Amino acid sequence: MMRLYYGAGACSLASHITLEETGAPYETHAVKMAQREHKSPEYLKIHPHGKVPALMVDDDVIIENVAIQYYLAQRFPDAQLAPRDAMAQARWIGTNAWLSNTVHPSFGRWNRPANFTTDEGAHAEIKSQGKQAFWENLQEIDRRLDGQQWMTGAQYTTSDPYALVFYGWGLRPELPMKELKNFTAFKDRMLKRPAVRKVLEREQSPILAY
Repeated sequence: MMRLYYGAGACSLASHITLEETGAPYETHAVKMAQREHKSPEYLKIHPHGKVPALMVDDDVIIENVAIQYYLAQRFPDAQLAPRDAMAQARWIGTNAWLSNTVHPSFGRWNRPANFTTDEGAHAEIKSQGKQAFWENLQEIDRRLDGQQWMTGAQYTTSDPYALVFYGWGLRPELPMKELKNFTAFKDRMLKRPAVRKVLEREQSPILAY
């Protein structure tokens, strides 16, 4: 049995949607981030970094979206969540690495400036620079989607629920998301997928109303 530990509105949405897309049975545990459940001794036994997501597979645990999504795509090949061609697979992995290593941290600078310095006087500048960097990354996603249906081309992959995370995050600092025509059209296509809508409803995502 698989159990996903996720936080509503967190980056774990990527793994949550991917797991639903497989069609496999699974359980969920909504980690109460606001109550700092992710830092509790019980949860730290599951995820030693105190973050989400974490996927428990029988007695094993996988952490990090990129690893969880890779595992699910490989374990459930009939779901067709990853390319089969070696070069296409390399590009797919590269896209997920960019989303994880570049796009996500840029938002973190706006969202949690205290993670970058204890100097409260510097927080405003960190937030400002983070917001700008995040917006530039969202514009890059918009350019990548120009002329193609999904993040890696014609095939829906795990990159797509990961990219959707950042569309939702763009609403928090009130970025002009609808200016990103390709990204917004992508969001609308995502909402037509039953698995995506089911998970967004479970997490009560603001994306549904935008």
